[in-house]
Amino acid sequence: MIDRLTARETIALVADDATFIELPYSVRESTESAEAAPDGPLGWPGYDAARARAAERTGEQESVVCGTALVEGVRAVLIAFEFGFLGGSLGERTGDRLVAAYAHARAHRLPVVPLIATGGSRMQEGMLALTQLQRVARESVLTREAGTAQIAVLRDPTTGGGWATLGAGADVVLALPGAQVGFAGSRVRPADADPAAYTAEAQVAAGAADAVVPPEELRGTLGRWLRLLTHPSTAPAAPPKPLGAGPGPGPGPGPAGLPATGRDAVRRARSSERPRAQAYLDTYFTHRVAINGDRCGGTDPQGMLCGFGEHEGRTVAYAAQTGTATRPAGYRTAARLIRLADRLGVPVLTLVDTPGAANDAEAERQGAGAAIADLFAAVAAARTPVTTLVIGEGGSGGALALAVPGNTWATTDSYFSVIAPELAAAILKRPSEEVEATADQLRVRPQDLVGLGVVRGIVGHPEPDPDHHHDDR
Repeated sequence: MIDRLTARETIALVADDATFIELPYSVRESTESAEAAPDGPLGWPGYDAARARAAERTGEQESVVCGTALVEGVRAVLIAFEFGFLGGSLGERTGDRLVAAYAHARAHRLPVVPLIATGGSRMQEGMLALTQLQRVARESVLTREAGTAQIAVLRDPTTGGGWATLGAGADVVLALPGAQVGFAGSRVRPADADPAAYTAEAQVAAGAADAVVPPEELRGTLGRWLRLLTHPSTAPAAPPKPLGAGPGPGPGPGPAGLPATGRDAVRRARSSERPRAQAYLDTYFTHRVAINGDRCGGTDPQGMLCGFGEHEGRTVAYAAQTGTATRPAGYRTAARLIRLADRLGVPVLTLVDTPGAANDAEAERQGAGAAIADLFAAVAAARTPVTTLVIGEGGSGGALALAVPGNTWATTDSYFSVIAPELAAAILKRPSEEVEATADQLRVRPQDLVGLGVVRGIVGHPEPDPDHHHDDR
């Protein structure tokens, strides 16, 4: 059993000193009449006495405390559950407080931070308690449509409807180490269920939560997230400056010269010495935070890096391929990132670098085609400006899905192609010695892509170098 902080102790953990102001809340007429009835709306024997004991033990009148506070200098609405009050369960009065908190957040354009510790809906109020989840879901949707961020913190335990609405429905999900997290609480799971599956760590591994954060780091982590997600901007992100590790014929200092042939472009893009996404992100951002997972049970940490960072004083979201074959979960995570950035009005930077989408049998079972289609749709529908830089291999549709029409750039050690030259030669039944000529015919070099109008330009090279022009073969 991990130590459980009270609602107000949790607020003190994350809020700047002496900045918490509890929100007033109104009680609906239907709730008042139900409260006037002995033992609640169902007449549950002993319910009034249980609430009185909970109030005496915790000093709270309900299972949730709502208010505003500064978190590392950023004003936010905090919703802290008190597990000591009937297991942090949701009843009608809980729903009233949650509705009031979300409404205040929208009215004042404040981010919402649910600090969750709940066993689920309150049995003593039956279906009236369960329907509070519908109210919470509606408030969350209205807040999302208003362009306000929601960052959930999962405490111990986070189960039932509280997890399925306030937790899993948030834009970013952080969790305390060892917290019990799952839709099924410990007393209602199958007897042979693996308890490790119902933990914060397991939810991160499954892509349902973004990170596990130690308590002593929670305020700082929340502060970084809040600062980044509350600074919209209408200007496109500038493409990163070239890191230019690839060899090339261009003399002198600065980025490597343009590739002379299609084969040279492919060779340079596949070079192990070429800078990868991690290097570009480290150079571009002052600091950044990562989102994790597709919220469908999958992650692709080796193939797709997504998150938000600070570049020259403003927030930019990023989705970056790492040079491997991208898994379906990677595409879905990138789509999630772009839609979140679009709602919050944050510009997006995408880095293209993949030989192509993963095409093994497991990728097909995981819905590779649907995942790629979803990313195409997210990019196409984005109202926030998107900037793309091709930093390595641009392999077919698996790469194009991350690229935005009209604002895609390329580095000197990159290529973009409808298909890999080797595969094109194989399909055309050409011998291996014709792969080089096939690469030229495909016109995969960055300067070819500029000429075709596929990319706007080559970073570090305002104009293609005419000395390296060659005839298509």
